[in-house]
Amino acid sequence: MSDEPLHDQEHQDERRAGEPSGEVSPSDPVAGSREVMVPVGAVALAGTLTLPDRARGIVLFAHGSGSSRFSPRNRFVAGELHAARLGTLLIDLLTPEEEAIDRRTRALRFDIGLLAERVAAATGWLGEQRETRGLRIGYFGASTGAAAALVAAAQLPSAVGAVVSRGGRPDLARDALRRVIAPTLLIVGGQDTAVIPLNEAALASLPGVKRLETVPGATHLFEEPGALETVARLARDWFVRYLPVGDVA
Repeated sequence: MSDEPLHDQEHQDERRAGEPSGEVSPSDPVAGSREVMVPVGAVALAGTLTLPDRARGIVLFAHGSGSSRFSPRNRFVAGELHAARLGTLLIDLLTPEEEAIDRRTRALRFDIGLLAERVAAATGWLGEQRETRGLRIGYFGASTGAAAALVAAAQLPSAVGAVVSRGGRPDLARDALRRVIAPTLLIVGGQDTAVIPLNEAALASLPGVKRLETVPGATHLFEEPGALETVARLARDWFVRYLPVGDVA
């Protein structure tokens, strides 16, 4: 099957990030939220770092297109995590220049190696910051960002405590799946018939604690009433369960 139509749905969602929505209200800015630049080799990636009081862990959001930190769906899930005392780093895995290239070529969104390298670099950056270096890290991946998160989790087994995929393409992590030891939750829509078998195949390759959750009636973007709320609840519960409580050093 072609990868592009599935990701195009997510990419359209990202472009609408600044528009009002009748279904999803992005979380409002909270205390402890600031814009950051994460150095990765010769480039710097823009992100939004949010730390609730007495944060118990932090979740890095990975998406296959460059506007991840403005995604209303990711921000909605992030808000649920903040309420559970989990910090978040919503980061753009592509620079604005790379995003412009990707809009023309659709190539970089499927460069899992590049995206995983940047997820890993952002993980290292979190480990170096005074306010986050004492916190256990989880990954929340959407679309091709889910594959990038799983590849990075395989590369950094001691750093990553849990992974959640929303409507993702974990199958694109390929052989790295067998090296992921972090507890992994794959969430798919019950009506997302193209993605369900891909997630089932990926689940079979994961060696550790794992679960596939299907949200009844939901399509790829979880736009149906209550669908995204279910995703946020499932992600929150998974991270609360599997990210050990850590205090900022």
